[in-house]
Amino acid sequence: MEESTPRLIRDTASDGPCLRVLGRWTAAQLTLPGVWNTVETSLAGLPAEAGVRWDLRDVQRLDHLGAQALWNHWGRRWPERLETQPEQRAMLERVARFSVPPPTLRRRTLWERFLSLGELVFKVTDHAQDLLRLIGQLLLDLVRLARAPGEGPWRDFTGHIYQIGATALPITALVGFLIGVVLAYLTAQQLRLFGAEIFIVNILGLSLIRELGPVLAAVLIAGRSGSAITAQIGVMRVTEELDAMRVMGIPQGFRLVMPRAMAMAIAMPLISLWTTVAALVGGMLAADLVLGITPSYFINNLPRAVMVSNLWLATGKTAVFGLLIALIGCHYGLRVKPNTESLGQGTTASVVTSITVVILVDALFAVVFKNIGI
Repeated sequence: MEESTPRLIRDTASDGPCLRVLGRWTAAQLTLPGVWNTVETSLAGLPAEAGVRWDLRDVQRLDHLGAQALWNHWGRRWPERLETQPEQRAMLERVARFSVPPPTLRRRTLWERFLSLGELVFKVTDHAQDLLRLIGQLLLDLVRLARAPGEGPWRDFTGHIYQIGATALPITALVGFLIGVVLAYLTAQQLRLFGAEIFIVNILGLSLIRELGPVLAAVLIAGRSGSAITAQIGVMRVTEELDAMRVMGIPQGFRLVMPRAMAMAIAMPLISLWTTVAALVGGMLAADLVLGITPSYFINNLPRAVMVSNLWLATGKTAVFGLLIALIGCHYGLRVKPNTESLGQGTTASVVTSITVVILVDALFAVVFKNIGI
């Protein structure tokens, strides 16, 4: 093992100092734990002497990685005195011909940081303008739909309700049920310490109906349906369908944005209620198993523990969540450039932005309506 380890030996000959390169300078050997750091330390510790002779003739094997390490240490130029085998010389010449110099890292100046900040401001302003234009166009399209309901894209609307709402029921129910079980189990451990087991109905009811149920449903829909909206419209950009719609005079907002926004605003409260019910069922079963709180007691005391205004508040803010998720998904979908890289970036940005906006708006609702239902 010692013979194959890449290493350097310094000798003193009659013609001056000599550095002998020994071992296997290959990717398989250099990537072993600790070997690369040892080699880098050895190369960095060599004194900068003129006229040093490099002897590579005793190297067992040399590949591109080992040749690149030596070439970088030599400052990307040939040493004055070098002794190699013919195949080693060919390897070094190939590395010298095709290797790319490492990028130089330079700290940005204060002016460059100021310019990058200005670029960020312009990007945010551009997104805000496009989103505001999208909201204004949606309002105009809703007025047009109210004037002529028969011309509305009702088939697209019902199709989106099915895709956004009906197909999301299994996953939202499963996640909601598991969240209810986990929350009930953790809460029960603390309530048991104070003998307040019966208050698990208040804690689960208020937290799931008012906050966790709507937010959890919105996050799931943002990752599932929000990304799908961006991807659908983005693919239409890549395949030039949006350009074809513009040429034929088909309004994109009326046929693409409005049906998705309406479907999301209607489906989100229903999905939120479905997720909340699943979470309450999971919490109720966990409370029965852990604390002995029977389902009948849980169901009978839930209306007294949680005011109905919390349900109306949750329903209202989930409709806002759905509308925002749809608008953000359409916004990023319409901004996709006709290439696959932009499609992936737009879909990722849509999901991240939707989840962030949902959490921010939920915090705003919590502050504004803090005295309702408490």
